[in-house]
Amino acid sequence: MHRERFYTLSASCPDRVGIVARVSGFIAEHKGWILETSLHAEPPGEGEEVGRYFMRIEIKASSLPFHLAEFRERFRPIAEEFDMDWKISDSAVKKRVVVLVSRQEHCLYDLLARWQSKELDIEIPCVISNHDTFRGFVEWHGIPFHHVPVTADNKAAAYAEVQRLFEDVGGDVMVLARYMQILSPELCGAYPGRILNIHHSFLPSFVGARPYHQAYAKGVKLIGATCHYVTAQLDQGPIIEQDVIRIDHSDSVEDMVRYGKDIEKTVLARGLRYHLEDRVLVHGNKTIVFR
Repeated sequence: MHRERFYTLSASCPDRVGIVARVSGFIAEHKGWILETSLHAEPPGEGEEVGRYFMRIEIKASSLPFHLAEFRERFRPIAEEFDMDWKISDSAVKKRVVVLVSRQEHCLYDLLARWQSKELDIEIPCVISNHDTFRGFVEWHGIPFHHVPVTADNKAAAYAEVQRLFEDVGGDVMVLARYMQILSPELCGAYPGRILNIHHSFLPSFVGARPYHQAYAKGVKLIGATCHYVTAQLDQGPIIEQDVIRIDHSDSVEDMVRYGKDIEKTVLARGLRYHLEDRVLVHGNKTIVFR
């Protein structure tokens, strides 16, 4: 059963008295019906005088006497008064997710299955890959496939093409579904908080390539996966979601890779869902995730 249409207001601002009263009062003043509210106060960091306040509010769309454009216009003075970083989205507008993949299929297969079943109610306007491996599989789903090879000599041009394709299809978010390439700083900088990656380890441990081999060599008892936002610093972006599974001395590297694939696809799907539902607010290199 589909939920009734709603708007999601997400915001952060310097912490002070009266934020919730002012925002909820504005919504009530226009007969808005609040469906869900999540709030968090982050204490001041080192050298800071005040902390930061975070909120996420779902509002029944039909309860308001105006649409989003007018909501934005009327709410803007409040946002300016409290120095807010804010946005409001419409549940009726599907996010456009561009998927990047290399030659490992499990995350791609999982995302397409969730898209096809409407578990993820999104649009996938295209899939981009540095290999041609999954063209037939992707096009069988009716999704355009773009092969953009990446070599040591053409990276600038390749990532410029990835950016062009993303812009041409009106992408909202880019998902690296085991895309085994390091994006250029220019591409990372163009879409802060809009590129998600699944890393096959429990960051910050075992960054970079072959983390299961690193974990095996260290004799760890837990392996995991991390969904995070991509920044110019490899595997250092704000973390959205993580999970782990217990292993023991009898597990081989191949066993760990097999276990890890199951974790990777579920962690990526959860992290993407949180992002799509505007449940993730970035604070420096941390995230506030309203589950």
